[in-house]
Amino acid sequence: MSHSHDKEESCCSSKAHEHTHEHTHSHEDSDEHDHDHGGDPSSFKTYLPAIVTLAMLLIGIAFDNFFKIEAFNKIRLYWYILAYLPVGVPVLKEVWETFKAKEFFTEFSLMSIATIGAFAIGEYPEGVTVMLFYTIGELFQLAAVNRAKRNISALLDVRADVAHVLRNGKYEDVEPEKVEIGDIIQIKAGEKTPLDGELLSEKSSFNTAALTGESKPKTINKGDNVLAGMLNIDAVIEIKVTKAFADSALSRILEMVQNATTRKAKTELFIRKFAKIYTPIVFFLALALVTIPILVLGNEYHFQTWLYRSLVFLVISCPCALVISIPLGYFGGIGAASSNGILFKGSNFLDLITKLNTVVMDKTGTLTKGVFKVQKIETNIDEQEFLKYLVSVEAKSTHPIAKAIVEHVGNIDFHQAENIKEVAGMGLQGTVNGNEVLAGNTKLLDKFNISYDVAIRNIEESIVVVAVGGEYAGYALIADEIKEDSADAVKNLHANGIKQVVMLSGDKTSIVKKVAGVLGIDSFYGDLLPEDKVRKLEEIKQDKLKVVAFVGDGINDTPVLAISDIGIAMGAMGSDAAIETADVVIQTDQPSKIVIAIKIGKATKSVVIQNIVLAFAVKALVLILGAGGLATMWEAVFADVGVALLAILNAVRIQKMKF
Repeated sequence: MSHSHDKEESCCSSKAHEHTHEHTHSHEDSDEHDHDHGGDPSSFKTYLPAIVTLAMLLIGIAFDNFFKIEAFNKIRLYWYILAYLPVGVPVLKEVWETFKAKEFFTEFSLMSIATIGAFAIGEYPEGVTVMLFYTIGELFQLAAVNRAKRNISALLDVRADVAHVLRNGKYEDVEPEKVEIGDIIQIKAGEKTPLDGELLSEKSSFNTAALTGESKPKTINKGDNVLAGMLNIDAVIEIKVTKAFADSALSRILEMVQNATTRKAKTELFIRKFAKIYTPIVFFLALALVTIPILVLGNEYHFQTWLYRSLVFLVISCPCALVISIPLGYFGGIGAASSNGILFKGSNFLDLITKLNTVVMDKTGTLTKGVFKVQKIETNIDEQEFLKYLVSVEAKSTHPIAKAIVEHVGNIDFHQAENIKEVAGMGLQGTVNGNEVLAGNTKLLDKFNISYDVAIRNIEESIVVVAVGGEYAGYALIADEIKEDSADAVKNLHANGIKQVVMLSGDKTSIVKKVAGVLGIDSFYGDLLPEDKVRKLEEIKQDKLKVVAFVGDGINDTPVLAISDIGIAMGAMGSDAAIETADVVIQTDQPSKIVIAIKIGKATKSVVIQNIVLAFAVKALVLILGAGGLATMWEAVFADVGVALLAILNAVRIQKMKF
């Protein structure tokens, strides 16, 4: 995921860079040292040095303790040096690199001093064991990181490698990057859509699981948008390309996930800074453990005993477990979220989402389906005639309500309207068949002094009122449906520590009140323009104790997403502005995923805290034993590598959890 392989996981040698801008690539982290001793964790070559060392170490220990052959004692030192080299050389190389970068206190130098020191006092097997287990720890880390990366790339491995483009009457195979806007491409059944486009064929079913985490196939009709990465299930179809490959929603999301690792959580940044201070302190404490007893013990001082203790101290103190497992925990969190169709733009947002206490939501398209349907027609003229007048004026409008009217009417012969004018915030005015027609809200009729039954003002749902030739003609009642999981989402938000759920909408306050009542929302505001939403959110944020998330479906919510503490864009596969502005992108239309995002954030945080406590507790205990001479190099190896392995396994657990 990161552009610099595993550099962001590197241990104490890392510089604590805080990348605030999402497109900062990790090339600038060149001073962070790569930990993978030789690349791909699936290849045998990666494990070979550790296997060779382990075999030689076991043979050496067997000769030392069981066979006790005199000849072995002559070559004993050389045998253990040979056993040490496969795992020791890569680490010694890292020491050289860090020294060149003027970084003297890293876990590489700690390990090298401890192991070479063990050789110096004749503890050869211990010296080899420390380096071997350190290398095994690194290999575990590499495998775990790559597993997390594979989880994320498997989710996003949905790019089609080739596009069948219609050129000069026949289809040619072209790389998606080279296809131009306006080209017509063919997608066969079972193929992935290579680019965003408009469906030219009648209809087809698509598997959108790779983009949304949804298993249910989605039917798309002629004229609707098809997105890159969707899998065509049905028949051979044609689409007309509407966006270049680099601008497709899929490419943007790929880039966003790849950049997620550059935005670090505070805990991660703290641990890095901590390691830079902690490592030199440990080094000098180890030095003190050798030198100070000379002053205290005088003639009873035994150099080798105290050197051994200080080497044990060094091995125990290596901050690997912390510096490995914490980035890995966040990595696991980002991976787990991705496989649930939730994209975090950085581990800092995984942290922040656990502190949320206020969620502000848009209504249309977020809590409701945003699909309007005509529920009822009330008219005092012939209904067919009424519909003809209404659809004539509304046919050219792109407003969802106008579209609902056109869809309801179907294939009716209607007169072409002329001189259509929009009356801002009120509706439309035009001439149909010589008659002036008004279609809009009651304010429009008031403006033109047309009398109507005032009872219609009390109707809660959206209505389109119509006047023909200066006379009131009736109204069409239009309603939006609440999403199936909206009520559960609000209930579960309250259950997961959200104190206040607020709904903001541009819709009539009466409708907003009704929806809020059905869903159990704490407070609501209706009749808001986009700038009113921004003002309302600013008012909510004035209470400094509130950590506020705004959830919107992205079309006109960009300014509000930008000013919230966490901007969550929903169903944003199609909305570029939302993908750009939001901190978290939920790829489906389900508000219940917000709760999952919070749960993943909390699970990640608890794993990170468990790892910190585990590492400090075990290390502190073994350090005290080591300084008192009660812990040998073998306990030290457990305190360092054992804890690192436990922490890694704990971090990997996040990806297995069900949310």
